[in-house]
Amino acid sequence: MKIAILSRNKNLYSTKRLVEAAELRGHEVVLLDHMKCVLVIEQGRPHIYFNGKEVKDINAVIPRIGASATFYGSAVVRQFEMMKIFTAVESQALVRSRDKLRSLQILARAGIGIPKTAFASSPKDKDLDNLIESVGGAPCVVKLLEGTQGIGVILAENQKAAKSVLEAFMKLKANMLVQEFIKEAGGADIRVFVVDGQIVGSMKRQAKEGEFRSNLHRGGSAQVIDLSPEERATAIKAVKKLGLGIAGVDLLQSSRGPLVMEVNSSPGLEGIEGATGVDIAGKIIEYVERNEFNKPGE
Repeated sequence: MKIAILSRNKNLYSTKRLVEAAELRGHEVVLLDHMKCVLVIEQGRPHIYFNGKEVKDINAVIPRIGASATFYGSAVVRQFEMMKIFTAVESQALVRSRDKLRSLQILARAGIGIPKTAFASSPKDKDLDNLIESVGGAPCVVKLLEGTQGIGVILAENQKAAKSVLEAFMKLKANMLVQEFIKEAGGADIRVFVVDGQIVGSMKRQAKEGEFRSNLHRGGSAQVIDLSPEERATAIKAVKKLGLGIAGVDLLQSSRGPLVMEVNSSPGLEGIEGATGVDIAGKIIEYVERNEFNKPGE
């Protein structure tokens, strides 16, 4: 099987592991920088060029699309779908998951626990207090809609600090969410890695001292964790509702049960493989194989 991996950096751990896992199982791998792909939209024959050559004979695609490349990256994935090629993460699910506001609305409608969240396009100064109080008051978390890996996430310790942060973001015309602070989580969250509707690994991430963001990129630590039945069910349901074939679900442990903080459509492999010892890359390749080799009529 010939697998295309969409990645802008061949040296990233996740990209290298996917290549290694695919080749170990006897597959041919092609690395494509999605931002350098040229899409030709033609009646009856959609196709793609990369480095001046038409991309041909691809059996499956594994997208690794960064947040900053969501618009064009999802268009490339959509083009492969038009070419009737299996994509491990569908274009529409990718776009849906990257829209933090939309994804939270979908999860809330499905009855999945989330931190109380407020959103306003351009609140007036007098409305800021109400916005903060609507999520339970300070301390609260202010998030940029486009932020990743903990970037653009700020803990406002008190009402004055929260208003200052909101005012600063407003001046930058940035879209932001205000979210309740889950104190009992203790600066920790759970990353659950889901492939093809099955949990293949989970870890608890703990923020370093003096930090509330538990992202490993921000110095957090990780250890393997046994999930409760409720945590397992919440993660699987969240991924299903967003339509993702591959996802990392971030859960907070709260007094009212597990709360979904975010669902990541291009979760990194380094932290989860390091903490659990599980061959997550291999699980992804197995998922691709099941979908390619079990096509109707084949």
